[in-house]
Amino acid sequence: MQTAEIRRRFLQHFEQRGHTVVPSASLVSPDPSLLFTVAGMVPFIPYLTGREPAPFPRATSVQKCVRTLDIEEVGKTTRHGTFFQMNGNFSFGDYFKDGAVQHAWELVTGAVADGGLGFDPDRIWVTVYLDDDEAADAWHRIAGLPKDRIQRLGKKDNYWHTGADGPGGPCSEIYFDRGPEFGPDGGPLVDTAGDRFLEIWNLVFMQYELTDVRSKEDFRVVGELPKKNIDTGMGLERVAYLLQGVDNMYEIDEVAPVLRRGAELAGVTYGKDHEADVRLRVVADHVRSGLMLIGDGVTPGNEGRGYILRRLLRRAVRSMRLLGVDTATLPELLPVSRDAMSASYPELATDFDRIAAVAYAEEEAFRRTLSSGTALFDTAVREAKAAGTPALSGEQAFSLHDTYGFPIDVTLEMAAEQGVTVDEAGFRALMQQQRDRARADARAKRTGSVDVLAYRRLLAEHGPTDWRAYDTLRTDSRVLGVVSELDGEDGGAAEARAGEIVRVVLDRTPFYAESGGQVADAGTLTWDGGRAEVLDVQRPVKGLVVHQVRVLEGALAQGAELAAEVDREWRLSACQAHSGTHVVHAALRQVLGPQALQSGSYNRPGYLRLDFAWQGALTHQQRADVEDVANAAVRADHRVSARYMTLPEAQAIGALALFGETYGEQVRVVEIGGPWSRELCGGTHVAGSAQIGTLALTGESSVGSGSRRVEAVVGLEGFRYLARERDLVRQLGELLKSPTDGLLDRVGGILSRLRETDREIAELRAAQTKAAAGQLAADARDVDGVAVVTAAPAGLAGGDLRTLALDVRGRLGERPGVVLLASEAGGKVAVVAALTPAAQARGLSAGDLVKTVTPLVGGRGGGKADVAQGGGTDASGIPAALQAGEQAVATAAGR
Repeated sequence: MQTAEIRRRFLQHFEQRGHTVVPSASLVSPDPSLLFTVAGMVPFIPYLTGREPAPFPRATSVQKCVRTLDIEEVGKTTRHGTFFQMNGNFSFGDYFKDGAVQHAWELVTGAVADGGLGFDPDRIWVTVYLDDDEAADAWHRIAGLPKDRIQRLGKKDNYWHTGADGPGGPCSEIYFDRGPEFGPDGGPLVDTAGDRFLEIWNLVFMQYELTDVRSKEDFRVVGELPKKNIDTGMGLERVAYLLQGVDNMYEIDEVAPVLRRGAELAGVTYGKDHEADVRLRVVADHVRSGLMLIGDGVTPGNEGRGYILRRLLRRAVRSMRLLGVDTATLPELLPVSRDAMSASYPELATDFDRIAAVAYAEEEAFRRTLSSGTALFDTAVREAKAAGTPALSGEQAFSLHDTYGFPIDVTLEMAAEQGVTVDEAGFRALMQQQRDRARADARAKRTGSVDVLAYRRLLAEHGPTDWRAYDTLRTDSRVLGVVSELDGEDGGAAEARAGEIVRVVLDRTPFYAESGGQVADAGTLTWDGGRAEVLDVQRPVKGLVVHQVRVLEGALAQGAELAAEVDREWRLSACQAHSGTHVVHAALRQVLGPQALQSGSYNRPGYLRLDFAWQGALTHQQRADVEDVANAAVRADHRVSARYMTLPEAQAIGALALFGETYGEQVRVVEIGGPWSRELCGGTHVAGSAQIGTLALTGESSVGSGSRRVEAVVGLEGFRYLARERDLVRQLGELLKSPTDGLLDRVGGILSRLRETDREIAELRAAQTKAAAGQLAADARDVDGVAVVTAAPAGLAGGDLRTLALDVRGRLGERPGVVLLASEAGGKVAVVAALTPAAQARGLSAGDLVKTVTPLVGGRGGGKADVAQGGGTDASGIPAALQAGEQAVATAAGR
C-alpha cells in the first residue's frame, strides 16, 4: 500500500467519523520555543491546553514534522528520520478512551476492501499505564484483545505531559509483532530494543492537571481536568514500511527512489556494503527533508532553521562525495524526491523551480567551500600531527566555520576519518559567545538594558496596548509606566525630566512599532507643561507597545494624560516605502517569474530594500523592466486595501506569505490592485498606489547563494535621486564638453584611448624589464661558486618583480645561480627570490632565503625551493635585506 494511500485512508476514516480534516501546518513551528513542528499535536496545543476554545469538537490531520536531535543516527537505524509525517486524531472534550480505542482498532485491523489498513489483529499488542484499568478494559472489551497482549508500563513509557505545569495523562501505545525472526516473544515489555514489536500509534488520554513538573517521571497530579482530551499520533512512515514489506523507512515508496538513484550515480549496489548503505540512507533522508523544508520556505543560513537546512543539504552532498561522486548531485536527486512526494504534496511540483534554485545554489556554494576549506583543514591536520598532538583546537574549528563557512559537523566527520580529534566544547563555547553577542544586540534594540520582566509586569497589570496605528495619527493617551534603564534590571517606575531618554508604555497609541521590515514611527508626546520626542517604538513582549522617548521639556511621570501624535510626513513616507516594497515584489514576479519570492525586506521613509530568491545578477534589461512594471502600477493608481481572514482562506485566494514567518488563525491580507499584489502583511500602507510617487531602483546585489537584493527610493526621495542623476549627467557633459545625448560615445572614446595607452606603457615596461634583466645577469657576482644577483629596481609591484627575477634567472644558464630582488611601490615592499636547479642542488632554497630577509623590511614571506615571494612595509630596510640575503647565500654555499 503506497504511503499516499495510507494517508488518504487515515483522513477518510476519521472524516467519516465526524472529524474535521485540518491541513498540515507549516514545518516552521508557530511555537517560538521550537524551530520546527516536531509532533502532530503542536498546531493543536492551544486547544488541548485550554488556552483557546477549539473551533471543532474533533479533528484529524497528517502533520509534516522535522526532528533533528538524532541527526547523527540517521541511516544507522531503521527508524530515525529527519522529516516524517504524523497521522493524528484529536478530541477536545468530546469522546475519550472508549472512542479513541474503537476508532484506532477499526482502522488498524479493518479490511483493506472496506478502507482499513488490514493489520492482522492476532499480531497487535498494546501497552497502557500501570494503573490505567480503564484503558486496559477498553482494549479488552472493545477490541477483544486478550489480557496477556495488554501490557502495563510506567511513566517513562506510558505517561505524557508538555514538560511544564498543565494538562497531562496516561497514554496507550499500539504495537505490531513483526515475527520471531526479529526477536524473542513476550511483547513490548520484553523487546526493549523495539525491533520485533514495533510501535505504530500512541493514544494520549489527557485527563489530569499536573503541577511541580520537574522531569518526565517527576510531577504531581492536582486533579482531573474539567474537559478531557484525546491526542494521538501514528507514524506514517512506520506503518508504510510494515505494509510495504520492507525493512526500514528508507526503503518505502516516498524515500527509496532517491536511495536507488544515489546508488546508480555512485555505481554501488544497495545492501552489499554497510558503510555505503548508511551513506545512501543519509542521502535519501536528507534530500527529502531538504525538499520539504525549502517547500515550506526555509532557506539555508548560519543560524536556527536555516542552519539545520544547510546542514542537511551539505551532509547529503558530502555523503555522495564519500561514495565517489564529485559532480553536482542535487539536480539528479531532488527531482526524484519531488516525484515521490508529489502524490501527497502536489505543491512541491508547482513550486519546484523555486525549491530547486535554493537547493542547487546551496550545493554549488558548498562545493566551493569544500574546495577551499578542505585545503585549510588538511593544513591544520598536518600541523597538528607534526606537533604530536593530533587534535584541532576550538579556535581552529571556529575559524574554519566562521571565516570559511566550513560546517562543524563536516569538520568533525573529516577529523574522525583522519584520526584527529576536535575540541568541540571549545568550538561550541566560541559559537555561544557569538550568539550571545547577537542576542544582546537584538535585545538592546527591543528593550535597552531593561529586563523584559518589567514589561511583563506592566502587561499583567494593565493588559495589552490599545493599538490604533491603522486608524489614526493621534490619540489621547495615559502613561501606564515610565521605564528607565537607570533604575536597575527590573526598570522600576521613574519620572523622566528634560534631556533624559526613557521607555514609555501608554494605554493606547497611534505609533507603529517596528516589525515586518518596517521601521517604527516618529512623532511626539505632548502634555501640560511638557513635550517628548519619540525615537523608537518596539514590542518587547507580545501585546505591549513601548516607546523610547527623549524628554524635551517638563517632566513625564506615570499617570500623565497626554497627546500621542505621529509625524504625518514620516508616516506618509513610510507608507510609500512599504507599499512600494509590495509593488516591487509583484513587479519582480511578473518580470522574472513566480519563483522570485521575497525572503526579507526593510523599509524606512523614502527607501526600501527587498531580498528575493534568484540565481545570478539581473541584466540591465531585467532591471529596467522591473522598474517599468512598478511605475506602471504606480501610475495606474491601484486601490490599496487590507482585510482579515483565516490563513487557509488567505492561501486559497493566493495571498503570499513571507517564508519562514509564522501566522495566527487570523491574518491581515494587503491587496494592491486586487490579485495583482496580494500579501500577508501587518504594515501601514498608502490608500492608492499613485501615492507612492516616483519609484527608482538604485541597486541590485547578491546577499548569499540563491538570493538577490534590490534597493529603491520612492516619493520625494525618488525624485531627489533622479534629480541628482540628471545633475551628474549635466556636469559630466560640461566637463567633457559633450552634449548629454553624446556622452556615452564620448566616454567610450576616452576609455578606448586609455586602454591603448595602457597597452603601450605595458610594452615599454616589458622592454625595459628585458633590458634590465640582461644587465642584472651580466653584473652577477660569484659567491663561493654561486652566481648571485641582488638589486632594488624602483617602482615594481610583486607581479612585475617576479617576472623580472625569473627573466634574470633564465639568463644565468646552467650554473648555480641566485636572484634576490626587492622593490618599493605604493608604500609596500615586494621581495622575490629565484634559484636555478644547480643552486638548489647545492642545498640552497628560495623559501629559506625569503624567510631570512623579509623581517628586515617589516614583513614575512616564503615559498618553494625554486621561487619564493614575500613583502613588507619598511622600504628603508631594503639595503640591509639584500646584504643579509647575500650573506645567507655565502654561508649556505660554503658549507
